[in-house]
Amino acid sequence: MHGLLMKCMKRHQLADMIYIDSDGMITKRRVRLLKIRQDSVTAYCFMRQERRTFRIDRILSVLPVPGHARMPG
Repeated sequence: MHGLLMKCMKRHQLADMIYIDSDGMITKRRVRLLKIRQDSVTAYCFMRQERRTFRIDRILSVLPVPGHARMPG
């Protein structure tokens, strides 16, 4: 999971993420990854329209969004 998150972030690519919160609620979120730590990810969440922190162990899947890559610079 960590490798795929890094790949999306380095390519400045949006990602669709399936996430389970502490209450067991599963949501699909489109995010722009901003920072990856050992156990968490900071990303802009388009669903909440704000910067959020997600625990990596609660991310069920991540898929890069085709055609939504942004060139660095």
